[in-house]
Amino acid sequence: MTALTARPTPSTASALRIPRRKPRTARIGVFGVGYHVYWGQFPGLLDELTAKLEVLVQRVAATGVTVTNFGIVDKAQDAYALLPKLKAADLDLVFCDMVTYATSATFGAIIRGLDVPIVLVALQPLAALDYARATTHMQLANDDFCSVPEFAGVAIRMGKRPPEIVLGTLDDDPAAEAEIVEWCEIAMALHDVKRARLGHFGHPIEHMLDMQTDQTALTAAFGCHIVQTEADDLLRLEREVTDEEIVQKRGEILALFDTPDPMVDPLTRKLTDEDLQTSARVAVTLDKFVAHHQLDGLAYYYEGEPGSPLRTLVTNLIVGNSLLTAAGFPMCGESDLKTCLAMLILDRLGIGGSFAEFHPIDFHEGFVLVGHDGPHHINIADDKPALRSLIKYHGKPGHGASVEFKIKEGPITMLSVGVTAHGKFKFIVAEGQSVRGPIPATGNTNTRGFFRPDVKTFLKRWVAEGPTHHFALGIGHRAQSLRRIGEALGIETVIINPEK
Repeated sequence: MTALTARPTPSTASALRIPRRKPRTARIGVFGVGYHVYWGQFPGLLDELTAKLEVLVQRVAATGVTVTNFGIVDKAQDAYALLPKLKAADLDLVFCDMVTYATSATFGAIIRGLDVPIVLVALQPLAALDYARATTHMQLANDDFCSVPEFAGVAIRMGKRPPEIVLGTLDDDPAAEAEIVEWCEIAMALHDVKRARLGHFGHPIEHMLDMQTDQTALTAAFGCHIVQTEADDLLRLEREVTDEEIVQKRGEILALFDTPDPMVDPLTRKLTDEDLQTSARVAVTLDKFVAHHQLDGLAYYYEGEPGSPLRTLVTNLIVGNSLLTAAGFPMCGESDLKTCLAMLILDRLGIGGSFAEFHPIDFHEGFVLVGHDGPHHINIADDKPALRSLIKYHGKPGHGASVEFKIKEGPITMLSVGVTAHGKFKFIVAEGQSVRGPIPATGNTNTRGFFRPDVKTFLKRWVAEGPTHHFALGIGHRAQSLRRIGEALGIETVIINPEK
């Protein structure tokens, strides 16, 4: 049994505007299955299959996860012996490599006793047998799919969902390789959701009933822990901020953001030096706050006494929160713990996860603006994000610097975490398109979201599923990944189907 750890390639990391402070990771187990009777009948076959298993192990390790190779299971006794080892490894996902035919006794005890996703991998070395020279040995070396139906049927008889399958060829199969990467990213999301420390201070905005969240229910459903903090912690930590740290943070902010002149909105101003200074000081304070509480994210809303230092702090978190969100720490306004969790999931899938809600509809062109005031994932911005000074925040106290951008043009995915009438969490998921075009210059994010079959029909279907009014917004089409995450967590998942 060997364990390997790999990290993302430099080319992946360099594409980010803000690098992750903690790399994405997961613990994945890989084992192969075979039939012990073959080894004496076909000399060399076991070595050949062991080498094939190692190819999968190396591909999984290349995604940045920690992978453990548990070897080949070829009889029932091996399966029973392997199960406690898999449990002890605290895995997020398991790949079962179907290297040749195997009886389902090599799988039954494992699928029955393991409570993490198991994915069957059936990748033939040959795209087709060389029929003129085909031998039984050649067939067995390419019999990856042969026992997949048997394994799936046994899983169902054990009361489990039929396992998902990666099917293709061992080499020169980009689709199969992409599926393996996708499953590793799903494992990364599951790894952090189950272990996340999400900070919280303050309260939902008065009268926002959909924001209320049972924090024990979050731990029960997802495994994450909610860390109750105090807004006053920010005041205490602010006293530790040095002038040098503020100067450094100012430089970081100015390098990442444009500071355009105002347009028609009378609330906007060109970024003032006062607002830049305040944002930099608060951003440094937030860094200390996250480190002090060992947080993976934060949901908050607090107003503070008018004119107080605390109000200045808690109403100027937007810039620092956006920097942290892009660095892998989702920071969510309006005390929305459910959307903070959704942002974490999208971030760990590698697709961003910006704080969003629906803004006005464009009935001429058939799209809806999706965005929000407050923190955003600036690594998925379509262009260099902008900072504007606002003389007031609409619907909230305070004033200061605010972030404006639209997300990258192309496919987008939305995840809202709703709550049913029975108190159960529910994933509501949709895919759409971000299309280039102007957005309001109001110091908020906005993206022109196009959804099928048309914007009115889509929005009616979305609302009918009971979402929170906020959602996490990411790039790419990853609805099926979110469905798989929901299934692994036992969360009802609805994908808004444009064809219905």
